[in-house]
Amino acid sequence: MEFNVKTLEGKDAGTLSLSEEIFGLDPRQDILSRMVRWQLAKKQQGTHKSKGRSEVSRTGTKMYKQKGTGRARHHSARAPQFRGGGRAHGPVVRSHEHDLPKKVRALALRHALSAKVKAEELIIIDQLVAAEAKTKILAGTFETLGLTNALLIGGSEIDANFKLAAQNIPNVDVLPVQGINVYDILRRGKLVLSKAAVEALEERFK
Repeated sequence: MEFNVKTLEGKDAGTLSLSEEIFGLDPRQDILSRMVRWQLAKKQQGTHKSKGRSEVSRTGTKMYKQKGTGRARHHSARAPQFRGGGRAHGPVVRSHEHDLPKKVRALALRHALSAKVKAEELIIIDQLVAAEAKTKILAGTFETLGLTNALLIGGSEIDANFKLAAQNIPNVDVLPVQGINVYDILRRGKLVLSKAAVEALEERFK
């Protein structure tokens, strides 16, 4: 698959051959959905907590005698049915992670990349480098490329000036190639890959 390469200024910079096994698949929504769910579950803190009846600070003595009052049989005021009592079956601190096979995760990334190609939302730039760390200049460059909502993936290391200039632009994320993931690809409109990122991805899935 031949794909046009551009410079940051929007000029043509030749073509690049993309692997059909990475960028030419027919994307499956079920695989992408499983991957996003796995990522969000792994990201969830799970620090939610409510106090049960053994944890609330309240007397545990019997409220009144068992028989002879004509009322219901109660013991501790910590029981959930009373105001100030503990909560029954409340949330506890736990991990929300669940397993997803490594091969499915790798396949999901390839499907996400293919989905961007199919939707014509993939742009390949020769290199993500800025001469100076000026947000205004880089924002103007993105505007000429039509990048208002985008994920930019560079090589193993991001150019320091480019990273500083891009970090204050809203709806634009910049990641090194080792940080590429399905959730960030799908949550942004355009996907911008550098030539170094494409080479790294093809080497990774070889």
